[in-house]
Amino acid sequence: MSALNRVPSLMARASTASALTIAAVGGSVVIPGVASDAAAATPATKALHIAASKKGSPYKYGATGPRRFDCSGLTLYSFKKAGKKLPRTAAQQYNKTHHISAKGRKAGDLVFFHSGSSVYHVGIYAGKGKIWHAPKTGDVVRLQKIWTKSVWYGRVS
Repeated sequence: MSALNRVPSLMARASTASALTIAAVGGSVVIPGVASDAAAATPATKALHIAASKKGSPYKYGATGPRRFDCSGLTLYSFKKAGKKLPRTAAQQYNKTHHISAKGRKAGDLVFFHSGSSVYHVGIYAGKGKIWHAPKTGDVVRLQKIWTKSVWYGRVS
């Protein structure tokens, strides 16, 4: 094989090696026509990641972040940072979401806890029956299994 015929092969290997090197050191490779994870993330997915990033933040009644939260303050803050506006309270947030079934729920949807027709708590669905939420006074933002069947789901549009 002549040196001229090997050039495309050598260039392909060099490009692959360069991409692997960039990836190994934590860089990113831009490929035309392929969205990056950040660009592909929906506002709901972004809000979920923002809520998770607040793990360990103390609960404080009436707080909307960035260091302390109540339940609806965490959802308000997370969606605001993801580019979506929500009202202040859990009940108001429920009234502003598109209501969905438990079977239709996705990570990033809101989970509303209710007693009868009254909504009293909200969290962000993380998948596998768990939510990110700010539970109560004396607790911190954390991931927790949904503990009751008295929940409704809402999708922020």
